[in-house]
Amino acid sequence: MSDTEEQDSDSSDLSPEQRLDPPNTRLINAGITTINDMETLRACVAYENTHQQRVQILRRLEDRASELRSDDT
Repeated sequence: MSDTEEQDSDSSDLSPEQRLDPPNTRLINAGITTINDMETLRACVAYENTHQQRVQILRRLEDRASELRSDDT
């Protein structure tokens, strides 16, 4: 397994809580950036809507969804 594949599988193992509740915004941004599928993204949106409803985080998740959609085309 290559380093990239290993990193992808490691990042997909993170829960929405682990992605969205770190102590600083750089880690939150990294957690969002490493979302590589819509299922994980939807789980993170649901988590954020249920817990903190931070507009900035929801906007960043929306941007990531647009990026994932454009990668599919």
